[in-house]
Amino acid sequence: MILIMPKETQAQKKRRAQAIIQILTQAYPDARCALNYTSAWELLVATVLSAQCTDKRVNLVTPALFKKYPRILDYAKASVSEIEKFVHSTGFYKNKAKSIHAAAQMILSQHDGKVPSSMEELVQIPGVGRKTANVVLGNYFQIPGLTVDTHMIRINRLLGFSNADDAVKVEFQLMRLIEKNEWVRYTHLIIHHGRTRCIARRPDCGSCELTGLCPRSGINDRY
Repeated sequence: MILIMPKETQAQKKRRAQAIIQILTQAYPDARCALNYTSAWELLVATVLSAQCTDKRVNLVTPALFKKYPRILDYAKASVSEIEKFVHSTGFYKNKAKSIHAAAQMILSQHDGKVPSSMEELVQIPGVGRKTANVVLGNYFQIPGLTVDTHMIRINRLLGFSNADDAVKVEFQLMRLIEKNEWVRYTHLIIHHGRTRCIARRPDCGSCELTGLCPRSGINDRY
């Protein structure tokens, strides 16, 4: 059962969030985006492929894909069926290939062949929602954003920082809680924690670095 800390003020939540960031930064000093890329376009493609797929699998697929199609123009000129052959193992490959192909065409026709650097423009691109946009903005353009995946939804509910299951609602709740300059780092830390310690089916609560800060473990201090 998830225990939400009673009568915790927003100010106390903010202090607890900052303490969590400090602790997880020490625990995971190398936490970062797990996808491999060398450009904004490669990161966008890799993130589209990561939907319902592990980053590890995506990183196995993208070297051949990026070698075959080194430019955005190459994706736009390729047929969807050709792209499908490279991304088949990532799942939902037909939709992903279609989105990547259409995204390349739009970026060429509307953005002079350059991946845009604003949320408003990115979410207009086929296959790109707020999650993908925040990955690109935060990790390539260094523009603060909170990338909300299943780890972020689950762990922030456990921490009592969110009460929503919808990624966009969670994102906006966290925006009011986490300092803007910490958004990208917080995302990496929580996702890394979800993959290594707070695993959905077998959380290692007994060894968790956040014991005493997570409502699941019981909180004795106020931050």
